[in-house]
Amino acid sequence: MAAQPQREWFEKDYYKVLGVPETATDKEIRRAYRKLAKEHHPDSNPGHEERFKEVSAAYDVLSDDEKRKAYDEVRRLGPMAGGFGAGGPGAGGFGAGGPGPGGFTFTTDDLGDLGGLGDLFGNLFGAGTGGRRRGQRVGPQRGDDLETELHLSFLDAVNGVTTSVNLASETTCHTCRGSGAAPGTSPVVCPTCGGRGAVEDNQGPFSFSRACPQCAGRGTIVESPCPTCRGTGVERRARQVKVRIPAGVDDGQRIRLKGRGGAGRNGGPPGDLYVVVHVAPHPLFKRNGKDLLLTVPVTFPEAALGAEIKVPTLDSGAVTLKIPPGTKSGRTFRVKGRGVPLSRGAGDLLVTTEVAVPAKLTAEQRDAIEAVAEATKESPRAHLGV
Repeated sequence: MAAQPQREWFEKDYYKVLGVPETATDKEIRRAYRKLAKEHHPDSNPGHEERFKEVSAAYDVLSDDEKRKAYDEVRRLGPMAGGFGAGGPGAGGFGAGGPGPGGFTFTTDDLGDLGGLGDLFGNLFGAGTGGRRRGQRVGPQRGDDLETELHLSFLDAVNGVTTSVNLASETTCHTCRGSGAAPGTSPVVCPTCGGRGAVEDNQGPFSFSRACPQCAGRGTIVESPCPTCRGTGVERRARQVKVRIPAGVDDGQRIRLKGRGGAGRNGGPPGDLYVVVHVAPHPLFKRNGKDLLLTVPVTFPEAALGAEIKVPTLDSGAVTLKIPPGTKSGRTFRVKGRGVPLSRGAGDLLVTTEVAVPAKLTAEQRDAIEAVAEATKESPRAHLGV
């Protein structure tokens, strides 16, 4: 959990309190604390209570890595903003009368790029004193990103298709068109912030800007809420979204439809819709990237003697494949350009042969095979040495 800064961090130079440089090591800090604690301990030095508390507070911060890092970040803000340094917030020319000459005004949202300082000041000046805690959403809000699923046939995934997906989600209210106001009325400028969406809280030499509590940062308020969405500007309803699936989409691929997700709030943009594609298997073909895979059974005579066979393709045509004599089971042949048709070029059709062994033989087939066996003098297992 991140360390939470204290108000004293603005006013106290803990390094000076312990008499160590800002680059001091943990060992140097510990040694300095022990020396000072012994000198000012109330038991042996009555009247040094305040000094002992100051030394203990400094050591409590600088001996803890997280607290020390947060303390250093708070101190570094002074030079970056033209304000306080080691001497506290008043040392850099800040007056005590609030913003303006000698004062300093900023919002915690402006600190997002300064190494987490936005979170630090959000913790230091919580919602009750003007800061806005991280995660509190005010003003225009982008809609949620949504996800839905789409089931396609193998052919539609390979060739591409334009179809629709159905989903129920928040979308812009059809009655008020997102304004949140009842028909015939409009949102009015917030009287508290004058349409700025923010108000300022004075914190001594600082003035912190926070979201307006009346309009929640929108700058406007709805006096007559829309009866459909009750002033939110969005409603939940079923809708149909058209989606174009490109040729060659893979199973499990996510397709992003920009701006077709959840409706934005307070004038914010909509989110995106992600469509997850599920591709049904094909009874004959499989896929490897842009190549199609096909297993074709061949007879023993075709494999041994060679043959020309017809093999199907995905586009319902057929190609003639020449099987050379002595083809082994498991050999793969490549048919150029008959794979998945992608914009960057079609893949290939990879045909793998599988020698078919009949489960039952006729008497004629048995006689023929026995004749081949008698004529075969060499064993294919001779190299095994058994």
